[in-house]
Amino acid sequence: MQINRIESRVTETDADAVVVGVFEDSPFGGSAAEVDAALRGAVRGLVERREFTGRSHDLLPLLVPVGRAKQALVVGLGRREKFDAGVAFRCTATAARHMAARQRAIVAFFLDDQWPVEWTESGVCGAIVGCQGQDLYRAEKNRYPFGTLAWAGGSDQTVSTGRILGESVNLTRRLVNEPADEIYPETFAARAAEVATQNGLEVEVWDQKRLELERCGAMLAVAKGSSRPARLVMLRYHGAGQNAPALAIVGKGVTFDSGGLSLKTPEGMLTMKCDKAGASTMVGALQATAQLKLPINVIGIAGLVENMTGPAAMKLGDVVRARNGRSIEVHNTDAEGRLVLADLLSLAVDLGVSNIVDLATLTGACVVALGSEVAGVMTNNQPWCDAVVSAAHRAGEPIWQLPMFPEVYDELIKSEVADIKNVGDGRWGGAITAAKFLEQFVGGTPWAHIDIAGPAFRDKPKPWSDAGASGQFVRTLVQIAREWKPSNPVE
Repeated sequence: MQINRIESRVTETDADAVVVGVFEDSPFGGSAAEVDAALRGAVRGLVERREFTGRSHDLLPLLVPVGRAKQALVVGLGRREKFDAGVAFRCTATAARHMAARQRAIVAFFLDDQWPVEWTESGVCGAIVGCQGQDLYRAEKNRYPFGTLAWAGGSDQTVSTGRILGESVNLTRRLVNEPADEIYPETFAARAAEVATQNGLEVEVWDQKRLELERCGAMLAVAKGSSRPARLVMLRYHGAGQNAPALAIVGKGVTFDSGGLSLKTPEGMLTMKCDKAGASTMVGALQATAQLKLPINVIGIAGLVENMTGPAAMKLGDVVRARNGRSIEVHNTDAEGRLVLADLLSLAVDLGVSNIVDLATLTGACVVALGSEVAGVMTNNQPWCDAVVSAAHRAGEPIWQLPMFPEVYDELIKSEVADIKNVGDGRWGGAITAAKFLEQFVGGTPWAHIDIAGPAFRDKPKPWSDAGASGQFVRTLVQIAREWKPSNPVE
């Protein structure tokens, strides 16, 4: 899909369709007023009769020519004082998703009435994401990306940034949406290597032998039940000096999770191709970071395994040893993601990074606590967590910090047999006890853990998104990279 910035007026634009926006609580202005005038007040009349309210994501298709365009679509932008980058993303994605239900050569968006840069970037990103569905293997598609997406407003650089973000979000979504027989540890590593080659990233892939040499015992324990061997992928972006501090982005990449011997139900297993969303989000964010040429160093690390029930599968009561030497008693083989992350986080510390952020579809408990649209964040360093939360808010992606009180939670992961166990006591505080487990492997390095189990994958569609992978938190990671100030700067 081609993305162009245009400067023509809405009624002078040749397009299959034009998209304009109306706020719920503001008079008509800009392109919406121009469309209304061209239709002799028809839009205003519909608003006055409450046929269209302007609430966020409301749509008003106008199936008549408007100037040179064959038709128009009015999208509600909600209340003006609540409009931000997140609303911009969702509203443009809603409009694009509607228009992409059939093939169109040119769709022009006239929403950007002197929006701030972050709104425009998010708006362009949303329009690109809204065109892409999860219909990867359907003969008859549900969504058709436009031949050309034209954007009125902003600058060439801002629209280009929005394009980079949108294409990187869609890369993440594609990786997550691919089935487990297509994307497994070896093929995920190959895809990541392709992204690295295309974007000037350094790539390193660790095979079974290297993982053994590097003492990645926790990750290898998870992989034992599968006929497909584990892989670890490292992507390196050098946007600063060779000796400058680095930010680590760590992603859980369980390409399919059966639960192991603690077997999931068929219903619980159906969407478990999504358990690679953390690793996929890392790859999307590294692509965007490289294309934006951000002036920092970033190391992306993904641990790739299948959690299966083969004859050598990890068993309850087994004790495994992680890279940093900590012994772990396995109480639940379906709590495997934290075992993978244990070795990855330990590696990031060994690499001497200044800050770590990890992403994982880690716990159903986080979805119980926060719902399906909000990620949980937990940390060992409040200033670093504040920076992560601030970046998420700037990107318009919902996130909420959960507590990590040592006097409350540390005891819950202690084992009588090993140093720690891989689940807490009972059902309560499951998202936090998982984070407390991960905390054992980061030492004093400032670290934030983002549990994306809810927002990473949708069972049902939203107005702005098909069901399946959402690609959420690619934009947050890029915003973190743009704003990053090392916690441990190199002198």
